[in-house]
Amino acid sequence: MYKILLALAITLFAYADKKDYSDLVKAQVTTFAKNNNKYLAINLRNKDGWHTYWQNPGDSGLATEVEFKQDGDKIVLDLVEWPIPHKFIEKGDIQTFGHKDDYSYFYYLGNSFDNAKNFEVHLKYLICHDICIPQEKIIKGDFDGGVFKSKDNQIQVANSEIEKRFNNLPTLRETPTYLNLQLTKYEGGLALVYNITGENQKLTAGQNVLTPYTTSPISFKREALYKDTKGNHYGLYQLDWDGEYLEPEYPLPTDGRFVEPLAFKFVFNDPVIGETYRVDFDINSFGTNEESFKTFYARLTKVDNDRPVQDKNIVSNEEGSSSLPYFLFMAFIGGLILNIMPCVLPVISLKLFGLIKHSNESRSKVLKHNMFYSLGVLATFAALAFTIVGLKASGEQIGWGFQLQSPMFVAIMVFVIFTMALNLFGLFEFKTPGGTKLGNVEVRNTFYGDFISGVLATVLSTPCSAPFLGTALTFAFSESSTNIVMIFLAIGLGLSAPFILTGIFPALIRFLPKPGMWMDHVKKLLGLTLILTVVWLLDVYSALVGSPVAMMYINSALVFTFFLFYMRKNMTKKALATLIIVLPVFYLGYSAITTPLNTGGNGNSLIEDKKREGLNWTKWTQEEMNKRIDEKKLTFIDFTARWCITCKVNEKLVINTDSFKDMVAENKIDLLLGDWTRKDEAIGKWLESQGMVGVPAYFVINENGELIKLGETITLGKVKKALGVN
Repeated sequence: MYKILLALAITLFAYADKKDYSDLVKAQVTTFAKNNNKYLAINLRNKDGWHTYWQNPGDSGLATEVEFKQDGDKIVLDLVEWPIPHKFIEKGDIQTFGHKDDYSYFYYLGNSFDNAKNFEVHLKYLICHDICIPQEKIIKGDFDGGVFKSKDNQIQVANSEIEKRFNNLPTLRETPTYLNLQLTKYEGGLALVYNITGENQKLTAGQNVLTPYTTSPISFKREALYKDTKGNHYGLYQLDWDGEYLEPEYPLPTDGRFVEPLAFKFVFNDPVIGETYRVDFDINSFGTNEESFKTFYARLTKVDNDRPVQDKNIVSNEEGSSSLPYFLFMAFIGGLILNIMPCVLPVISLKLFGLIKHSNESRSKVLKHNMFYSLGVLATFAALAFTIVGLKASGEQIGWGFQLQSPMFVAIMVFVIFTMALNLFGLFEFKTPGGTKLGNVEVRNTFYGDFISGVLATVLSTPCSAPFLGTALTFAFSESSTNIVMIFLAIGLGLSAPFILTGIFPALIRFLPKPGMWMDHVKKLLGLTLILTVVWLLDVYSALVGSPVAMMYINSALVFTFFLFYMRKNMTKKALATLIIVLPVFYLGYSAITTPLNTGGNGNSLIEDKKREGLNWTKWTQEEMNKRIDEKKLTFIDFTARWCITCKVNEKLVINTDSFKDMVAENKIDLLLGDWTRKDEAIGKWLESQGMVGVPAYFVINENGELIKLGETITLGKVKKALGVN
C-alpha cells in the first residue's frame, strides 16, 4: 500500500505544466470627464502575479505601447501621465518598474471625437511572471455623443474607481525646498546624490524614493538609501554615461559642464508629507570631488528598502506568507478541519464506525483499511485536480464545488447516498467477490468499501469551505497546473490524516468506544444522517432544474428503490420481484438524470427564498454593484449557493439574525445577492478577478464608495467595521 501511495504521489507531482497564457491582461476603453476636460481611459487588469512595464522598465522589460487609429489612419493622443509604478525584484536579482493588478492610462480627447467612428486602440505590452510574454490587444469601437462604446471591452470599471485612478496620477509639482539634488563624478561615471530634510519621515515600503523616467544619454543603476542620526534621508544613484553610443558621439565633459542642461524627471515618494507626485530637474553641471561624497556617505547608516511588497500570488521562499510551502500547509490544515464540517460528517462517521469494528483486528489489517480509505481520498482529489486543469485549459470558468452545479452529478449522488442509507438500515448488504458482507456489523474484508468511503468523503467535502482552505484554493486556482495538483493533494492528506495516523499507530483506536450492540443503533442513526444528506441534495437538485417533472421522476425513483430492497428482503421469489421493480427504477432514474438536460429549467429562485427571511435582496450584477459604488451607497454583497453548506452556516449565525436585520434597517443598507447554485460566467469571472474561487464570498461597499472584500467567513462585528457603522 505504501508503494501504491508513493507511486501516485510521484506521478501527480511530475505532471507536465501546460499553462494557459490567454487573457493575461483584460482591458476596457471608455471615456471620462473631469473639470470640463474629456479623456480616453484605458483600464487594464493583469492576472494575479503578473506585471507589465512602466515608461522606464528598469534593468529589463519593455514599456507598454499604445497607438490609436481612426478609419485605419494613425492618430496621436497625448498621455496625461504614466500611472505610479511598482518596483519588482525578478529572478536573477533584476530590478524592474511596472504595473500589477488594476491600473489605467488616460489620454486627452478633443471635441472632434464626439461622434467619431471606426476608432481603434492598439496595445502592445510585455507581461511577466516566471516568464515574459509579448502580447497585443486591439479594442475597436465608436464614439456616440462623446461616449466611447465597444463590444471588445472585457471588464467593467466603475466611474468612481476611474476617477480615483485619475486623481492618483503623479502630477507635476514644484520641487519642495527640503529635497536637494546634484550630480557628481563617481567611480569612472556619474552619481546622482540627494538629501531630504524634515521630521517624521516615512519611506514607502519596498518602493524607491525617486523613480527615474528614462533620461538620455544616462542609464540609472539602483537607488541606495541612507539616513543620519536625525532621521534625514539621503539617496545615491550610480549612473552610466551612454553618450558615446549616440550619433554623433557625445563624450562625458571633462570640465563638468554639459553643452545643454540634462532634463531629469522622477516620481517622488515624498517621505515628509506621504504623497507621491512628479518632480523635474534641469542640471547644467556635475561636481568632480567624488572623495568628499564617499567620505560623507560612509558615515551614514544604510537603509534596506530595496525589496518590494510581494503580490499575494508570487511565490517567494523568503516570504513565508506567500510561499508554496505556506499554501500547502494551509491546504493541509483546511483538509484536516473538513473532517468536522457538516457536509463530510456523515461519511466520516461511517468510517469511524468501521474503525471501531476493526479495532480487534491485526495492526496490518487496520493499516490496510485506513490506507485504502486514504487512497480513495487522494485519488479523488487528484481526479478533481486533473479535471480542473483540463477545464481551465479549455477556457471553462470553474471554482470550488463546481461539480454540484451539474444536475446529472447531483442526481447520481442522490441515488448513491440513498442506497448507502438503505444499506445502513439493514434492507440489503453489499457483498465482495469473496462473499464477505460490506456495510454489515459483521463485516471483515471491506477494503473496497474503505476506498469508496474515501471517494464519497472527498465528493461531499466540496460544498464546504473550511478555515484556511479558501486561502490555499485561491492560490491554487490562480497558479500553474502543477500547483493545483499539489494543493489538492495537500487537502486530501489533511482530510485523511486522522486515519493515516490511526493506521500507523492503531493503539489510538483504544480511545474509541468498544464494539457492542450499541453499534447497531448507531448504524441506523448514521443512516438517518445520510437520509438528511439526500434531502439536502434534493433541494439542490430542485434549484438546479426547476422542473416539477424532473422532481417527480427522481422522487418516484427513490420510492421504487426503497421498495426494491424492501421486497428483496421480505418476499419470496426474489428474482421475479426484483425484475418487476428494477425496470421502473432504471426508467425513472434515467429520466430524472436526463430530464434537466432537456428542460433547461432555470431552477427555483434562491433570492425569493432569502427574501422570505425578512431581508430585501436584489440580484447581483456588475452594473447594480457599480451603480452603488458610484452612488457611494452602503451595500452588503453575498455570493452564495444552495449546495454551499458553509453559506448556510454563515446565514444561520449572522445574516438571518435579528441583529443583522436591525443593522440593515437602521443604516439603510442595500443587499445584493449573487446566486452561484448554477453555473454563472459573470459571477465566476468577477469572483476570480477578486481572488476568490468559490462561495461563500462576501463584500461591502462603504460610504466612500470603496469595495471591501470580507472573505468567506464573517461576523456581525466584521461587517459593521467594514461598513463603518455601529
